[in-house]
Amino acid sequence: MKQSSMRVAGIDTSKHKLDMAVHGRSEVIQVENSEAGWEDLIRALRKSRIKRIGIEASGGYERGVVKHLRAKGFTVVLLQPMRVRAFAKVHLRRAKNDAIDAVLIAACTAVVEQPRVDTDQRLIDLARDLTFLEQIEEDIVRLKVRLEHATDRQRQVIRQDLAGLKRRRTGEIRRLRQQIQTHVDLARRFGLICSVRGIGERTALALLIRMPELGQLSREEAASLAGLAPFDDDSGQRRGQRHIAGGRARLRRSLFAAALPAANRWNKALIALYRRLRAKGKEHKVALVACARKLLIYANTVVERGTPWVQHTASHC
Repeated sequence: MKQSSMRVAGIDTSKHKLDMAVHGRSEVIQVENSEAGWEDLIRALRKSRIKRIGIEASGGYERGVVKHLRAKGFTVVLLQPMRVRAFAKVHLRRAKNDAIDAVLIAACTAVVEQPRVDTDQRLIDLARDLTFLEQIEEDIVRLKVRLEHATDRQRQVIRQDLAGLKRRRTGEIRRLRQQIQTHVDLARRFGLICSVRGIGERTALALLIRMPELGQLSREEAASLAGLAPFDDDSGQRRGQRHIAGGRARLRRSLFAAALPAANRWNKALIALYRRLRAKGKEHKVALVACARKLLIYANTVVERGTPWVQHTASHC
């Protein structure tokens, strides 16, 4: 990682307060996590001539200040907790409190790469609605499991709840689609993704919203971001099994859900790929991961080219 020449700060976020530290300094400024506190924070940042700020994702408590800072012209890097913890581990930093975390986030921000794609507030807002949709789907799965062990009276109640959740799911998908159609560029990208055989509207929503970099990545980068890239596990003479790890879990789940029917019915290229891998002795899950990865590569390709997917171009993706 390369040290940034820009002065940076780190912010540790909690429900009621924010702790801010400037990289290279030990003092920490604390303000309320409210509009009044954000204005105090901005004055402190401008006084220190800070342009780039790192904030650790904190279950949604960071959303307000992130949006406010970006609106004021600051570059805000949203860091995943796993990345900050890994940075702390590498630098042998074990102590932890809010002030120490702010200093750590500032140091981590100084060395992370600049985001490839500029932040799109529209997709951030859509992501919150998509998360709500995903939570509804998770509730549906839980109720279906509960239905298997329920009494007759309980089954009637659960079925009513399921019917209501399914109607809500349909409504949320429709609302997301309508929101996207109000933006010409998003609607066009959405249509390109939907052109891939095996990617339905629900998966296209996840790809559009969860991967704004789509179309600007190599196939390897796209797979890695989604957690679908097989990593080596070799040492000396040992050749370990390749495995996937990390990445954007919610996006990956959407791709898995699409890959199974696509590899069995909808996409001829994926049907052939799945059968070829199974014939070579690959396990079902391994073949399914490969198909999910291919779906993502197809989507990345059509967005990059700006033309819909067609079957005869699949071999070139």
